[in-house]
Amino acid sequence: MIDYEKELNSEQLHVVLEERGPILVIAGAGSGKTRTLTYRVARLIETGVKPERILLATFTNKAARTMLSRVKALTDRDLSHMWGGTFHHIAHLVLRANSHFLGYERNFSILDSDDSAQLLAACISEIGLNAKNEKFPKGDVMRDLISFSMNTGITIEEVVKRRYPYFFYCGDDIEKVAAQYCIRKIKLNVMDFDDLLVNCKKILAEYPHILHAYAEKFSNVLVDEYQDTNTIQAEMVDSLASYHGNIMAVGDDSQSIYAFRGANFENILLFPEKYPDCKVFTLETNYRSTPEILHLANMSIVNNDKQYQKTLRSVRSQGIKPILVPLRDVMQQANFVSHRILELIGEGMLLSEIAVLYRAHYHSMELQMEMMRRGIPFEIRSGIRFFEQAHIKDVVSYMRIIINPLDEMAWKRVLGLYNKIGKATAEKIWKYLQSTQSPLIAMLSEDLLESIMKSARQGIVNCQWTFKRLIQSMTGASPSRIIQIVLDSGYRDYLQKRYTDAASREDDLEQLSNFSAKYHSLEDFVGEMALMTNISETNDADLDEMNGNKIILSTIHQAKGLEWSVVLMIWCSDGMIPLARALKDPDGEEEERRLFYVATTRAKDQLYLCYPLLNYTRGAGYITHCPSRFIRELAHSPGYRNACPYDQWIIDESVTYY
Repeated sequence: MIDYEKELNSEQLHVVLEERGPILVIAGAGSGKTRTLTYRVARLIETGVKPERILLATFTNKAARTMLSRVKALTDRDLSHMWGGTFHHIAHLVLRANSHFLGYERNFSILDSDDSAQLLAACISEIGLNAKNEKFPKGDVMRDLISFSMNTGITIEEVVKRRYPYFFYCGDDIEKVAAQYCIRKIKLNVMDFDDLLVNCKKILAEYPHILHAYAEKFSNVLVDEYQDTNTIQAEMVDSLASYHGNIMAVGDDSQSIYAFRGANFENILLFPEKYPDCKVFTLETNYRSTPEILHLANMSIVNNDKQYQKTLRSVRSQGIKPILVPLRDVMQQANFVSHRILELIGEGMLLSEIAVLYRAHYHSMELQMEMMRRGIPFEIRSGIRFFEQAHIKDVVSYMRIIINPLDEMAWKRVLGLYNKIGKATAEKIWKYLQSTQSPLIAMLSEDLLESIMKSARQGIVNCQWTFKRLIQSMTGASPSRIIQIVLDSGYRDYLQKRYTDAASREDDLEQLSNFSAKYHSLEDFVGEMALMTNISETNDADLDEMNGNKIILSTIHQAKGLEWSVVLMIWCSDGMIPLARALKDPDGEEEERRLFYVATTRAKDQLYLCYPLLNYTRGAGYITHCPSRFIRELAHSPGYRNACPYDQWIIDESVTYY
């Protein structure tokens, strides 16, 4: 028998020993959520519930495997028949047995993201939209658009209006493609990931005998990370728990940060209304962070109106206060972070115990450069290294051509960005340009147009238009000016039709434009970009020898669920966290504050909040920054030292930080 009183604290114990009924567990950061779920499942089995009658829904297969392996170690029972896994895994099991009710064969295939994008591209071609409108969204963007609609229940028209307003003019055609995509999937006997959820919900809603069979089968339904569920997922587990009523939802409303993926924050807030007889438990004992870090986190999140009230309490002894670090500009910010990391390493700390967090990927650009210069090994969790991203390399290729019109690789990369210009056509164009005395002038010639097949001519015309504008600006051309010309000459449209994160990629290029202002010439800037890539490749080789011991650079979204001894947050200034673009959403500020809360609660021992006082922006010159409103409002949080400004109480003066 498991000694639950010995293994669990009093908050966890009450949850694990609760007998029946709907249960909502608000599990604060670092409060032992996984442990509580694990022991709850073990307790059910120990009291006679058969494993096959328990359903455990998670968001990752890793989380499910971790919990099931721990339950097996605790109970020494065979769990092979227990349903534990992601919502998609559970839906897949239901559909394998029942898909024929929806017109599918039981041996249906599941499309991955690439498969879905390819099938959508085929549907676009079948309807004839490629030839009709070259600005029509590509397969990946269509997949994201349709996926968001399916997961939220919002119409295609409304999704286009909210998330892709630049495609509103072709909304009818987008709906035609979506309809054709559905038809093709049924004909091909395939489902994509979203179909698994939608079709599972449909089966349970439209066939009462199937719902009854599964709902009677599962006497206990447990859901992890409930705050991240979308409408379909919540309805699925409600249906499966409808017979016995024993549903336990575990999550933290303060860590709900995935609205952009379709997560419905209302699910966890309204759970007690959906289940009026539910019992609500709160886990507030934190095993991760020092009292000082938790104090800051508690006083930050209290400013949200929509939340369950809770106060995290640390079991740890007193530590270092969070440190506010105002810095002159972004370069000094990168310098400080790199310098502090080297100090920590010198004190014996493992690189893997240090993380730098930020709101958007482009916030790390200057830091990546500085860390590469100093030979500090790092791993990017928010994407690939800034200067190796496709859109950065695309724009830099235009600059390379202006500097060196004989740069074959740059020409081929640029040509490939235009409609109907594939590798063979790009090769033919390059051979023509190479044979002339001035490839840039030859690019604008009528002879080039005549030598290319008709289908590619419009792409060439568009390319010529871009280079006309670039050539006109070549005298004293700055990297910033070239970036703006490329964006305004069609590359912005290219980003929008090809990438689901077009706005973020444009932000990257705007930041690159601002950053480039410090270089005296185009040659210096492009040369630096090349050096950064080479340094990066050298560092990657060093990383292999260090067995993965490296600094983590990550967006806050990617950092959720993780922890480090030291967390350095950068760009803690208004407009960056909260991100100005996110504030356009009515609920944007509260979600951004939850992001700030998630970031601060990743730190175990030391937390640094860094922000630049000045930043150069194209057109406006140097502008001043103030600390994030989430920092400034701390001084006015209930129970805090209201008479003491934030910049006096947050800094620990015993620490020399620069």
